Amino acid sequence: RMKIEKIKLEHEIFANCYLVIDELSGEAAVIDPGFYAECLPAALKEHEGIKVKYILLTHGHFDHIMGVYGLKEATGAEVCIHEKDAECLYNDERSLARGAMPMAQQPVHADVLLKDGDELRLGDDVIRVMHTPGHTPGSVCYLFVNDRVMFSGDTLFCRTVGRTDLLGGSAEDMQSSIRRIIALDGDYRVYPGHNRETTLDSERVSNHWIRRMNKN
Repeated sequence: RMKIEKIKLEHEIFANCYLVIDELSGEAAVIDPGFYAECLPAALKEHEGIKVKYILLTHGHFDHIMGVYGLKEATGAEVCIHEKDAECLYNDERSLARGAMPMAQQPVHADVLLKDGDELRLGDDVIRVMHTPGHTPGSVCYLFVNDRVMFSGDTLFCRTVGRTDLLGGSAEDMQSSIRRIIALDGDYRVYPGHNRETTLDSERVSNHWIRRMNKN
């Protein structure tokens, strides 16, 4: 019932961008639109009849948000980001875009300021917001409860975790967030902000960072 498509954007500098479609209702969400030029509009055009309801941001770094302005203008979708990263949408120092991109970041404001435990609906599916600071103060994972799917942003990757040495990062917060994630009941398919997908059960066993953490 839920379709997930990974959209290849113009350059590998941009994060993984995902299109999630509830096939019964036609409602859709775009997760982490790092750029909006040709690839993302083309991908949306292939799914005529869908309604992009949400732009879901796992955090506020430029490689995840530079396409928000264009996508919002094109679809009218609600921009959702944790309240602690909301400033990144209009402050290019906080988003790390200043000096990193040849084009200016186009400022935009959030429609929905998220907190831990908030729930959104896409068709009949429940999207639960899990606040997972560490990479940034407002990093979140999106849990699609019915389908056992997690979009983990730059918190949890295949065989590693996100870096904590950038502005607002915290190794202590990251450790706490990872402990919360691995304590979730059951397995999830995990779609991270970079590199390939994985599963939570696999990471519990094979992620060296988690294994080292558990030994301490």
